[in-house]
Amino acid sequence: MKFGFIGSFGTPAQQLVLAQECEKHGWDGYFTWDAISMGSEWPSATWDPFGLLCAVAAVTERITLGAMVFAVPRHRPWEFAQRALTVDHLSGGRLVLPVGVGVTIDQAFTSVPGQPTELRERAELLDDVLTFLAESWKGEPFEFQGTRLSTGELHFPTPPVNGHIPVWPVGVWDAENPPAKNLRRALRWDGIVPQQRGTSDEPLPDAIAGLTEWLAKHRDNLERASDGPFDVVAQGKLSTDPAEAADQARAMADAGATWWIDSWWDPAAVTPEMLLEKVRQGPPSL
Repeated sequence: MKFGFIGSFGTPAQQLVLAQECEKHGWDGYFTWDAISMGSEWPSATWDPFGLLCAVAAVTERITLGAMVFAVPRHRPWEFAQRALTVDHLSGGRLVLPVGVGVTIDQAFTSVPGQPTELRERAELLDDVLTFLAESWKGEPFEFQGTRLSTGELHFPTPPVNGHIPVWPVGVWDAENPPAKNLRRALRWDGIVPQQRGTSDEPLPDAIAGLTEWLAKHRDNLERASDGPFDVVAQGKLSTDPAEAADQARAMADAGATWWIDSWWDPAAVTPEMLLEKVRQGPPSL
């Protein structure tokens, strides 16, 4: 299992320090997040994820970089492709793309005319943009025609460092009624960021085990965008007690998770200093 950490709070300068400390203290990944204007309930500043990841790429050498998660339908696809390619090359191929439809509490969806707000529209646009990205990575001129997105000829002449940037779509899990279309999107790519249907709580090991079992049964029926590994990316809050943290991570690994992303989101309780302290404790040893 690999371990990542989300820089949920702090200035850009504090985030750079946090990322460097992640690398120093044995973490496998540093992740920021992607939102613009979250309203009065979220008083903290937000930062451009690609700008921040470019800066982090320049001061780290080993760790995986990404955002949990990129709100793809809010971005212009050709600009998203260019920014991702920039971070990919600046980092030497360390970028991953956790992606989702975004949340409409972000006022950059609801307060801007013309932005997609209906779930179906955002989901169709997400699928289009992911296909667009794959075309852009071939290094050849292309035109694109999708359900929600069409372009004339574009050309990104330099492919990603490794030929492909891993894509981890959000996948909603419901043990009683698995949303097959949503889950098959993830299976076509490089991993899944599981979310439990009907709650904002992180899925527990039992849910991850059920999800991975479903994925294993349906994986061979779909053509994948790459032949690389498939990651199951769990999120949670590791205990400050090393033995308890190891037990938490081991339970997720046994359930089929390949990443644990430590995530702390409560703006009333979490500070940049607290995040730094947690990073310096390092990930658990399994």
